[in-house]
Amino acid sequence: MSMKRFFVPTLLSMLAGAALAAATVGEPAPAFNATDTSGRKVSLADFKGRTVVLEWTNPGCPFVQKHYRSANMQATQKAAVAQGVVWLSVNSTAVGDTDYKTPVEMGVWMQQQRGTPSATLMDSDGKLGRAYGARATPHMFVIDGTGRLAYAGAIDSKPTAKVVDIQTATNYVTRAVDELAAGQPVSVLSTSAYGCSVHYGTPG
Repeated sequence: MSMKRFFVPTLLSMLAGAALAAATVGEPAPAFNATDTSGRKVSLADFKGRTVVLEWTNPGCPFVQKHYRSANMQATQKAAVAQGVVWLSVNSTAVGDTDYKTPVEMGVWMQQQRGTPSATLMDSDGKLGRAYGARATPHMFVIDGTGRLAYAGAIDSKPTAKVVDIQTATNYVTRAVDELAAGQPVSVLSTSAYGCSVHYGTPG
C-alpha cells in the first residue's frame, strides 16, 4: 500500500476530510441501518440503552493489521462485549477498490482473526462512514446508553504501525467503555484518528 493511503492527522488532511459529515461528541449519534456480513439487517435503534462501539476497519491497512495481528483489537472487543457492549466493525471500502472484500470474504477474514464483534457491517456505499465522518482505519466511536456520542478518534495514544508500541499506549476505547460502565464521565472525549484513509467511492 502506498504512503498516500495513510491518514496522517495534520491540518491539511483535516481540511481534505472536511467534506465528510462529522458526528459530534455529546450529541445524538447518527442513526443508521446497515447489513452485516451474513445479510442481517442492523440498526443503531436495535441497541437502545446499551453502549455501542463502532470500529472502522480494512484488512489491507497496515494499521489495522497492527492491532489484529497482535490480538490487541480482539482483546479490546472481547473486554467490551463481556461488559454488555455492542461492538460493530464497519468496512466502508468501495466496490472495485483493490482492498474491497465481499461480505463473505469479510466474514471469513474476521473469523480467521478470531475477532469477536457483535456484527461486521458492510458499508460499500459509504453512507454510514460519511454520516460519522470516519476518516481512517481504524477510526473508533463510542456511543453511550442514551444514544449520544461519548468518544471519537484513535483506538490508542501511539499513532504508529509498530506492534511494540501497543504495550505502552493508552487504549482510549477501553478507557471510555470502562468509565461508562462505572457511571463516570468519559475523561478523553476525542482524539485524532490515525491509520489508512477510508477507501470511499464516489458518492451516488
